[in-house]
This record gives sequence, structure tokens and C-alpha cells, in this order.
Amino acid sequence: MSDDAASSATLSHLGGRRAWFVWTLSALAFGYAFFHRVAPSVMVSGLMSDFAIGAALLGTLTSLYFYPYVAMQVFLGPLIDRLGPRILLSVAISTGGIGSIMFATAETLTVAYSARLLIGIGSAVGFLGTLAIAGKWFPPERFAFLSGLVMFFGMLSGIFASGPLSLFVETHGWRNAMWGMGLFSFALAAALFLFVANEPPGLLKRTGEKPQKWSSVWAGLWRAASTLEVWKVAFVASAMSGPMLALGTLWATPYLVTTYELLPSRAATLVSLLLMGWAVGAPFFGWFSDRIKKRKAILVGTGALLVLCVALLVFLETPPLWITVLLLIGMGLFGSAMSVTFALARERNPATISGSVTGIVNSMTVASGALLQPVIGYILDLLWSGSIQDGNRVYTSSDYRIAFSAILVVVTLGFLITLRLKESPMADNKPAIG
Repeated sequence: MSDDAASSATLSHLGGRRAWFVWTLSALAFGYAFFHRVAPSVMVSGLMSDFAIGAALLGTLTSLYFYPYVAMQVFLGPLIDRLGPRILLSVAISTGGIGSIMFATAETLTVAYSARLLIGIGSAVGFLGTLAIAGKWFPPERFAFLSGLVMFFGMLSGIFASGPLSLFVETHGWRNAMWGMGLFSFALAAALFLFVANEPPGLLKRTGEKPQKWSSVWAGLWRAASTLEVWKVAFVASAMSGPMLALGTLWATPYLVTTYELLPSRAATLVSLLLMGWAVGAPFFGWFSDRIKKRKAILVGTGALLVLCVALLVFLETPPLWITVLLLIGMGLFGSAMSVTFALARERNPATISGSVTGIVNSMTVASGALLQPVIGYILDLLWSGSIQDGNRVYTSSDYRIAFSAILVVVTLGFLITLRLKESPMADNKPAIG
């Protein structure tokens, strides 16, 4: 095949049916990861009862998912640059399946801790792997939109892990739910291994690219890690994700149960609206930023609105339920604009270190959950009056709102940093509206 023919064949794959099939499989891997972030929020009572723990230890147990996830992101970027996402996705999802089954059968807190760590390891590759697929299989001008769309997949999984999973857990127990996720993960791992390709046929021949040497990979990681602008973007992403990871994946459900005396299944369904706001907002803000060719402006505007929503949740004392639900939706909608940070970070750095840059940003994004979940639990335990019901500690609505002030501090700092970001080089061109 001539070079022109190879180029034509490869270009035909960019954004075509095969591209969408490959991308969708990898996006399901991120959906799997996000399911495990949200699932503990509907298992709170069962976990606290079965393992005889309070809020602080519950926050620690659930946040153990995030620690290996965060630690691996920085190194996964270079590894994906070097090895490609196919093998890494397959192995990771299989590891998560082992962790799911361990968690389902855990009789001690130590085993549950170990299982949750394995689930975090297994979930770590999904997002970066999907972005790597998007970067190879689609035209570059679709990257911000696809970054948002993969989050849409994640939020759909999170919604399923809220109301529907809550009903399943009430009927069949949290252990059977984890068994189901373990079996699903093995089937997904097999599909990823069999059907996903790292890049379209002929890509290397068309572009003249060669796999990077390991020395270049680690040099690229060091270059990304030593760039201040990368860390500024990463902190903004972390702050904007904080409310969703702390509230949407754990603490909002028991807060609604306590404050409004709701059944856990109904509370979880209402919390899923936060995830729905994220699901709608992430692809929209990605598309809109591609359209107007600006990133910083969107982050500043949505960051300010996010601070407002969190502040109202903290300072309003038992508002009507519909107002609280609107605030949760707003946190999801405005926080989802953090999808733009991945495009901004890539555009302000050389393409050769894009994997490393994306890894750093994503590690900080997930770090907010690793920090805020146990911090909120620790504050709740400090405020606990000693009341116990059905073997579980009882926290008041006021206790929750005071604990949520930790989120307000983080999102406020994130907003202040957005004001110091540099705009995307795309903004030097005229907007594509009109």
C-alpha cells in the first residue's frame, strides 16, 4: 500500500463506526470505575453495621479506592504513551473484578480495605485509556467534546449506582451487588482485550510516529510535573470535582435521609440528579468550549456558580427539599465544566507529553475525593453527640452542613486559581460561532 493509500485508509477510520465501537468499549471501563465510586453511598448502613464502624472509618474505607487511583495516574500517562491502552485496560478491569469479589466476601475490615484498594487499581486506567483512544481514533478538534462525553458515560453508571442499585441492595444486599460487578468486570476485560486497538490501522505509517523510548517517557513525565501551569489546571480540576466526589458518591445520600427523613432509595435517586447534571454538562461544556475556542472563560464562570451552590448548601438551614435538590443539580452541572481542563492542559503543552499532562490533571481530580470523603467523616465523628440507632451512629443535619464546609474551602480556592490560568492558544483565533 502506498503512503497516500495508507493515509486515506487511516483517515477513514477517524471518527468512523470502528472508532466509536472502540471508544465505547473503553468508555464502559470508565463507567465501571465510576460505578464503584458511587456504590458505597447506597451501602452506608450495611457497611457500618457489618463492619461495626463510624463515619470516619467509613470515609476511610470508601476513600481507599482513590489512593491507588490517584497514585497511578501520574505513571499511567507515560505508560499509555508507551504501551497503549488495550493491555492496560484489560489487566486493570480484571484486577478490579478480583477486588469486587473480595469485597463481596469480606468478613473483616482488613480484607475490605484490601479489596477496596484492588478496586481502585482496577478502576485507574478507564478515564485515561478512553482519552488515549479518543486522541488516536478521532480528529483533534473533537477532543474536548469526547472528554465530556466519557464523563457522560461515567455519570450514567453513577446514576445506576444510586437509585436502581439502592433498590437492589435493599432487596438482595450489598454483597450480591458486588458479586455482580465482579462478574461483569471479567466479561468487560475480555471484550477490551479482543476488540480494542490502540490506534487505527496504518496510523504509525501515516504519521511516521514511533513508540517513545522509556527514557523519553520519563523525561516527559518530569517535564510535565515541573510545569506550574499544569498544576494550576490540575488543582482547578480537583476543586471542581470535589462536590461531586464527596457528595454525589457518598455523603449527600445520608444527609438527605437525615435532613428530610427520606427512604435511602428515594434519597439516592435524588442525589443521582447531581450526577445527571454532570452527565449533561460535561459534553455540553466540552462542545461549547470547542465551539468558541476558549477554555479559561468557561472555567471562571462555572467556578463562581459552583462556589455559590456549595455556599448555599452549607449556610441555608434546612431549606425546602426542592431547593437542596436544585443546589445538588447545580453542583453537578457547573462542576462538570472541569472536563475543559483536560483540553486546556493538552493545548498548553507539547503533544509528546500529553499522556503525562493528562495523568497529572486526572490524579488531582480524583485526589479531591480521596481527601474530602474521610475529612467529612472525621468532622462528623468530632461533632457526634453519642446517639446510636439500629447499631449506627446518628449525625444531625447541622453536623453534615458543618462538615460540608470543607468542600466550600476547596471550591473557593479552585475558583481563585481559575483567575490565574492562562487562556488556551485556541483563543488567539476568532471564535467559530456565526
